[in-house]
Amino acid sequence: MPVRKAIVRSVIGLHARPAAAFVRSVTETGLPVTISKDGKPGVDARSLLEVMTEDFHNGCEVELAIAADALPGHYTIADAEDALDGLRAVLETAEGR
Repeated sequence: MPVRKAIVRSVIGLHARPAAAFVRSVTETGLPVTISKDGKPGVDARSLLEVMTEDFHNGCEVELAIAADALPGHYTIADAEDALDGLRAVLETAEGR
């Protein structure tokens, strides 16, 4: 299972505009990404409502994951890892100021 850790850098965390930008980026990958923190079960990162209702605040460490068995047929593990690297970059920018 491809996994990446990231730090949420948006001043307001993953709320409103930063959350929408992140969810849009996840959706564009076409992959079933989950986001979690503190060892809790992940939520669907393609769902704005689920992302916004979690407490992904500024400075918190999150985990992005894609279950290898959930990859659509034409995606490889390398594709999933590249997608997670890009999503980590989205989270680690300070949008939302």
